[in-house]
Amino acid sequence: MNIIDTLEKLWGDSGFQSFFVDGGWKNLIMILISCVLLYLGIRKKFEPLLLVGIAFGCLLVNLSYFGPESTDALYHPELWSEFLDESSEFHHDYGHILSNGGLLDILYIGVKAGVYPSLIFMGVGAMTDFGPLIANPKSLLLGAAAQMGVFLAFFGAVCLGFTGNQAASIGIIGGADGPTAIFLTTRLAPELLGPIAIAAYSYMALIPMIQPPLMKLLTTKKEREVKMEQNRNVTKTEKIIFPIIVAMFVILLLPSTAPLVGCLMLGNLWRECGVTERLSDTVQNALMNIVTVFLGISVGATTAASSFLNIKTLMIIGLGLTAFAFSTVGGLLVGKIMYVLTGGKVNPLIGSAGVSAVPMAARVSQMEGQKANPSNFLLMHAMGPNVAGVIGSAIAAGFLLAVFGK
Repeated sequence: MNIIDTLEKLWGDSGFQSFFVDGGWKNLIMILISCVLLYLGIRKKFEPLLLVGIAFGCLLVNLSYFGPESTDALYHPELWSEFLDESSEFHHDYGHILSNGGLLDILYIGVKAGVYPSLIFMGVGAMTDFGPLIANPKSLLLGAAAQMGVFLAFFGAVCLGFTGNQAASIGIIGGADGPTAIFLTTRLAPELLGPIAIAAYSYMALIPMIQPPLMKLLTTKKEREVKMEQNRNVTKTEKIIFPIIVAMFVILLLPSTAPLVGCLMLGNLWRECGVTERLSDTVQNALMNIVTVFLGISVGATTAASSFLNIKTLMIIGLGLTAFAFSTVGGLLVGKIMYVLTGGKVNPLIGSAGVSAVPMAARVSQMEGQKANPSNFLLMHAMGPNVAGVIGSAIAAGFLLAVFGK
């Protein structure tokens, strides 16, 4: 073999030549998009713990996958198409994935099986104090109201031609809860996981930009200035009983919520019971970090150019923003109703924290409240609706899964 033949073989085996044939330019676009996401995660600090992993997963898959003939690809969409095809001999055959898949295919099994989102919820439960919600149960109403965007976006997606399963997965972006969006989408519309996950985490990161204009538009300065009374002290017994009661009630009501709600409440029970400090610490730190690594890279792998670059992705991004905005509006409107009914004792700003992005949404309520009244401290009051939003988004996902799941 002479030098020319050697160079030709190296060129033919390289990924560079793939950019010039059969739509390879789409991979170049996705590589640029992944670099933009890396910039937003690293430089702008937009949800960096997950966005950096998602962006790099996107980079990896689009560097290695140029169609079914990509023998060295890290992720193979066609294997997962066979996995989901009921007429295929490999339907729900994880062994086929393990035997023929690449590294990212194997990591993605944890997403498809619902393992990673559930473990993330366990960590969230271990890191979250449910005290503000227990002290003020009315916060549940704000968390429920903030799910309005989920169902509005669902109907909008149906009107735009998405199937019921796809519309349900798109709508859940309005819950502002990335793990819940991933959990529901992998079960109802796995083909849309890439754009839905990126939209969900991007809008969660953009809460300080999206919510304040809506908060100022829908509330008066007088309402934003309201100082709320300090919550009552919650006993240790209440904090221990609460996750047990919630798990029993919600899972019996909607069994499909068991993986998310069960793990959320178990994590919180470890936090509060006082005899499992080591487990609580592990779940909050080591386990949470490990799962975040695998979840981010796996989700990023689903953004192969062949399935990501289409008009549906743009529609999902638009519908996701609509869902998120209306969820914020729903919480604020119910907050205003509570303001009127209590004679001005409830600051409507805490309603916007009903979306489940913990604790960022609560911090935004605090910041906007202090802008109107520097002596205002709404953070702990806003944490009640914020925690209620986590439970509410899981219930909304469970309802949609019960309706559209098999």
